[in-house]
Amino acid sequence: MVIEKPLAITMGDAAGIGPEIIAKAFRDAPEVTRGCFVVGDVVTLRRATQLIRREGEPVQPLLQLDQAAEALAVPPNCVPVLQVEALAAPAPFGHISAEAGRLAGRCVVWAAQAALRGEIAGLVTAPLHKEALSAAGAPFDAFPGHTELLQAEAAAYQGKTVAELPVRMMLANDELRTVLVSIHVSLRQAIEAVTHDNVLQTLRITHAALRPVLGRVPRIGVAGLNPHAGEGGLFGREEIEIIMPALAQARGEGLDVHGPLAPDTVFMRARAHDGQPGEFDVVVAMYHDQGLIPVKYLGVDKGVNVTLGLPLVRTSPDHGTAFDVAGTGRADAASLIEAIRMARRLLD
Repeated sequence: MVIEKPLAITMGDAAGIGPEIIAKAFRDAPEVTRGCFVVGDVVTLRRATQLIRREGEPVQPLLQLDQAAEALAVPPNCVPVLQVEALAAPAPFGHISAEAGRLAGRCVVWAAQAALRGEIAGLVTAPLHKEALSAAGAPFDAFPGHTELLQAEAAAYQGKTVAELPVRMMLANDELRTVLVSIHVSLRQAIEAVTHDNVLQTLRITHAALRPVLGRVPRIGVAGLNPHAGEGGLFGREEIEIIMPALAQARGEGLDVHGPLAPDTVFMRARAHDGQPGEFDVVVAMYHDQGLIPVKYLGVDKGVNVTLGLPLVRTSPDHGTAFDVAGTGRADAASLIEAIRMARRLLD
């Protein structure tokens, strides 16, 4: 594969496992990380390379870049870092820090703007901590997480309002893909977000994102909101009054959609297993936990988060900052490596 532009990996929260898994990815998967670079803080990444050093082996080399394009010529196993901003002092592992939250946010903004300008191929985001991001203050306290921050940056770049650039979260592994109608809101707000327009918009975004990846029209299974998908109105009428009309309109537009289906079985029907494809290519879920629990149950180490609807490629590992293991050297880089692979596939 010819790599024409570098791929950015944002450092994530310096107090979490992001820097560690990034260093491990460059050490253990040099063929995957070729042409990648880290957007972050040199001192924090150097601490990570020292943390993961194996007995009898030298510390992993680190190279500070002046510009992103230099990443294309960096030798394997070396960690290339583009310094965005330095921390006043090393972030204590496993503790919420406003300074670490601000740096994590600054890294994401830098990478998003570089991708929007066409200077980099896309970005893979290591985990940030939502409380630390909020503690960082304006402008980061306005965003619950990566998805909303990236949406705002992309909308501003295109001269649009956030509402004019709808995005959705997809979580995927080798066995299952799910896309969410709502993301980081309370359960009460998530139920209120199940509207005709939101469901239809989710179906359109999912169709548009997966069609070029699959090379054909994706088969979309749609989960109901209520148990048994409402059981004909006995357990709620959202399926009848909201979801079914949205599906009918989507079918009229040429989308291959099925449902609404019982939420407790639709994921099993969509799951690829023993080399056999599932009944659906993706499941549209009505809210965060409904869609993410099934994918995460199959293995956090293989899950990848993809933001659909952005004018750039963004993926991330399927886990958080893991403050409980930060600084121990035990963090697993598998999901980050899968996220880099996924970004490459989306860029092909």
